Amino acid sequence: MRRLLRGLLLGWAIGFAGSLVGLSPYGTLFERSVGLDWLFTTRGEIDPPSGVVVIAIDGTTGGRLDIPALPRDWPRSIHGELVDALVNYGASAIVFDIDFRRVRSPLEEQKFAEAAKRSDRVVLFQHLSGKGQRVEDASGKILGSVWVEELVSPIPALSNSARGLGPFPLPKLDAAVYEFWVFKSSAREAPTIPAVGFQLHALKAYPQYYRILKNSGVTRQLELPESAAGISSAEDLRKLMTGVREALVDDPVLATNLIQELGAPWVQSESAEIRHLLKSLVAMYLGNNERYLNFYGPPGTVKTIPYHAVIKGPDGNTSLEDLDLTNKVAFVGFSDLYDPGQPDRFYTVFTNEDSIDLSGVEIAATAFGNLMHDESLQVPDAISTLAILFCFGLFITWVIYFTPASLGVPAAIVVAAIYGYVAQVMFNDSQLWLPLATPVLVQFPLALFVGLLAQYLQQRHKVKHISEAISLYVPAEVSKALTGSELKPESVDQVTFSTCLATDMQGFSTIAEHMRPGELAEFLNDYFDSLAKPLSDHDVTVTEFRADAIMCAWTGDESDPEIRRKPILASLQAADAIEDFKARHDAFETSLRIGLETGEVYVGHSGGGGHFVYSIVGDCANTASRIEGLNKHVGSQILATESTIEGIDGLLLRPIGHFVFVGKTEALPIFEILDLTSEADPQQVELSERFARAMDLFMDCNWKAASKEFKSILKAFPHDGPARFYATQCQQRLRADSLPETPWVINMSQK
Repeated sequence: MRRLLRGLLLGWAIGFAGSLVGLSPYGTLFERSVGLDWLFTTRGEIDPPSGVVVIAIDGTTGGRLDIPALPRDWPRSIHGELVDALVNYGASAIVFDIDFRRVRSPLEEQKFAEAAKRSDRVVLFQHLSGKGQRVEDASGKILGSVWVEELVSPIPALSNSARGLGPFPLPKLDAAVYEFWVFKSSAREAPTIPAVGFQLHALKAYPQYYRILKNSGVTRQLELPESAAGISSAEDLRKLMTGVREALVDDPVLATNLIQELGAPWVQSESAEIRHLLKSLVAMYLGNNERYLNFYGPPGTVKTIPYHAVIKGPDGNTSLEDLDLTNKVAFVGFSDLYDPGQPDRFYTVFTNEDSIDLSGVEIAATAFGNLMHDESLQVPDAISTLAILFCFGLFITWVIYFTPASLGVPAAIVVAAIYGYVAQVMFNDSQLWLPLATPVLVQFPLALFVGLLAQYLQQRHKVKHISEAISLYVPAEVSKALTGSELKPESVDQVTFSTCLATDMQGFSTIAEHMRPGELAEFLNDYFDSLAKPLSDHDVTVTEFRADAIMCAWTGDESDPEIRRKPILASLQAADAIEDFKARHDAFETSLRIGLETGEVYVGHSGGGGHFVYSIVGDCANTASRIEGLNKHVGSQILATESTIEGIDGLLLRPIGHFVFVGKTEALPIFEILDLTSEADPQQVELSERFARAMDLFMDCNWKAASKEFKSILKAFPHDGPARFYATQCQQRLRADSLPETPWVINMSQK
């Protein structure tokens, strides 16, 4: 019962969390920039509507028409020629996505205006100018501000000749375009050029349109002309569009009546084209002002005809069939399919590999196609979105939580994949944009994590004791490796670069002789615990206890100086720790002895018959032990090879000489680590400097001078073991009848 309740709560939590994310501004942004992009990319390019074409101005148009390269320098009469040609080719509406606010040659403008007036089908672009406007009370006190947008029309000569006018602002999200406006609320519900172009194109169905408006009651609220002949100017067209839009928004009953009238028998008896136009017109007026673009594909997917080809006629790239624009709406504007730096460009999910963006005019044509075929993207309302996200999170959490992990994870993946497939099919076939990024990329991973975590916590108690037991004998990383997978000791074995640290307890046999076993064990544990802290403080990789001795290894990359620095620092800290240990145990009077060597070692399991120990094996470890043993002969505390201390700054060192250890054939230069230079006292510095000079004499085989120097050191430092050791070595060489080839090398005869 408790498990069932816990599963229910987890499912509700994941479902609720997904709902909050999906309905938040960040969730909307996430869905738009990830989920929607994925849906478009997976769907790919689709056939564009046949009723729209782009008449493209590109970087070559001016040269092909023997006019200036920049469109702003063109004589406007050229646009009049284009209008005449488009009319001859059968275009039902001509939409210019070009700014004509600047005054040019009156004669050229008049030619363009006359052509537009003759055609009775030209829509011109209006600039949308926005600014903040302060709000004052009756006394003139400023109460705040509002954002006001004003429409700036083309020059009067052109505005008066156009059949339609409209802006085309595009809302951007991080420079990307996903939406378009049908009516611009902040500009007094002004219809945009895709909507104006569609309404102009659909005037062929105006008698039927007027009839459904009348039958649904709209004409009782709004005075409308009974025929298209009463819509002869851009102002007439705007009044029609804004009037119908406002009436339907203000009175939802009218909207309901309008939808019902579409199903009336007389509408069904009309031709397929008229029915299609009526259905799309009603959808345009009843839908949201701001809608998601249903892109058809990459730049050039909407049929594109070069501007010059319309004027000059078919050429090698454009056929007469291409120029058959019967019953098509032509959108004119700048669109260069080969220039990533073209003006009026917008990043979309279909921006191609050459960084060619969709042009503004092609996006306008896309928006027109969406309106003409009522195929802009549909988004579920907030309640439906909440229900989808909540149910998905609840179900997928139950699948993971109530099913063994070996089955639950694959089952959850299948559920997520099925949901993603359904979302893609609905997007492809019905233009329905279901939430995708939030369920698949937020709720699914979260449910997977929470569900598996809950299962893991139920099993954790069993594994915990095993892991704790193993970690008492091997490093934590090895313990995790062994308890996290099938028990294979060899899986954690490795040969690696390392610095080995060897130390043991001097006089352990004597101490053990005078203690009972229990007391001895307690004594040893305290000893090892005292040393373990400085070792762990400096990130020791492996610590191996061998009776009264310790062998440690710091493993890693050979080029990493920390592999050598950390054991040196640990050695100095361990020496201090042993002083504290001696204060607690009167039986322990000797100093710590440490040997350090750097090289390759084997770190892993050793043993057989099903029983193993985790140990450090190799010449590096053996040498570290020999160096540790050298301390008792030399009378030192921390010794290291030259390879260990090389390149490590901040150390006070003294050379102890070259030694050949038992079982070895090559001499190793050994150094004593006295302290950190920042912490060394003047006596240590003096000892280091004087001992180095004496060693130089010894290495030069100047036994007499070296002996004198070492004896002088002993007078100042009577307890210095290395000085005493080398004073004896000098005397032996002075008394010897013959010396080896390398008399400065000391051959050790015992460990």
